[in-house]
This record gives sequence, C-alpha cells and structure tokens, in this order.
Amino acid sequence: MSEPRPDSEIERILVVVAHPDDIDFGGAGTVAVWTKAGIEVQYCIVTDGQAGGFEPDRDRAEIPGVRRAEQTAAAQHVGVDQLHFLGYQDGAVEPTLELIRDISRVIRTVRPQRILTQSPERSWNRLQVSHPDHLAAAEATVRAFYPAAGNPYAYPDLTEEAWDVGELWMMDHPTANHYVDITGTFDLKLAALLSHTSQHRDPEGLQTGIRANFAAVAAAAGFPADHYAEAFTVVRM
Repeated sequence: MSEPRPDSEIERILVVVAHPDDIDFGGAGTVAVWTKAGIEVQYCIVTDGQAGGFEPDRDRAEIPGVRRAEQTAAAQHVGVDQLHFLGYQDGAVEPTLELIRDISRVIRTVRPQRILTQSPERSWNRLQVSHPDHLAAAEATVRAFYPAAGNPYAYPDLTEEAWDVGELWMMDHPTANHYVDITGTFDLKLAALLSHTSQHRDPEGLQTGIRANFAAVAAAAGFPADHYAEAFTVVRM
C-alpha cells in the first residue's frame, strides 16, 4: 500500500464494480473530482442489477434495461459517458476465469493508469458493503489488474494488446490509507445516487444518511468541519 500518483500524471481511469449504483455510493464524488481535472473516466459494470429494486409489480424482465439507463444517467452527472456493461447475473458473481478475461479485455481496451474497484476483503464493521458480488467482482478485478491484463501470454484469445495499469484503488476496504475531499463535488455525487430511482424507497432519508456518512469520513481524515470525503485503499505496483 502506498500514496497514489498525482492526478496530474493520470490520463485515464477505469472503474470496475459489481452493480449499477455501487460506484455512486462509494466513489462518485471522487470520480467527479477526476473528471473536473480533465481525466477520462470509464465505467465497467459487471452485472445489470437484476436482483435489485423495490417494485414488486414491475416485470422483472425490464430490470436490466432500467438499471443500465439509471447508471448511464448517473454517470453523466459526474462527467462519465463511456460505460461497459458485462451483463453478468446479479447475485451469482464469482471470480471465474471468464470474468477475469472479460475485465482484462476492458482494461486492455481502455488502457488506464489507475483502476478503482471494490474490496475483495469483507468488512465486518459494515457488512452491507461486502455483498458477495462486490467481493467476487473485486477479486476478479485484482486478478486482472495483476497479472492477467499485463501479461501478453495470459488469455491468448484476446486480441487487445496487454496493458500494465500500475495503480489500484479500492473502496470500502477494511483499512483505508487515502482520502479524497469531495466537498466541491458532493452535490454531483448525490445527483448520481438519486438517478437510481428504482432503488430508493426513501430518497430524503438516503440523502440524510449519505451526508452523515461522508461527513464522518472527512472528520476521520482530519478535514475541516462541514467537509465531505471518500476513503480508499491504494496499492501501487
């Protein structure tokens, strides 16, 4: 674990998460900081969130399209317009060789200098952030980050040129070592979250909880009062 490279040295970032809305809960404020600085950010969403939502009367066959549309709208709030949907089944993600290959393909296509993903390690203090899909998608992403995406002899069926990323960021890891002040982009984070209308039974309560949570993160990071922050664990190769 180590300090990240300065953002001024980063041109492209790839975010890999399990479900639509995962990035918006964990890191959308930071994504907005990056895009405002001129960094290109792309999303890779492993599942279509088929098991989510609180609409029992809706035809469940509609859910993948709804979730993709909501994530696309949310991404636009924070300056992201390129999304890769892998279409895996919500609730059934495992760090298979197929998933590692699919993520490696996206890495080799985007050619980022930084990857942001979830944590492959369970957080017992906040178990809700450790959904099994999160753990599995993160594990597959870490294996793609190293060694698969950068090894030209791994997955020889891939036509994309091998690519070494160099820097891995994880959200919701049990041990954070880096904090980003998102006070200036917090409203964009909220707008992104609220774009997932099918997922929120109580939007007002959601906003209250999000404000309290990320204010607490800022306080833990030692930022001034009335600030918001997101926490990460950063690993450099």
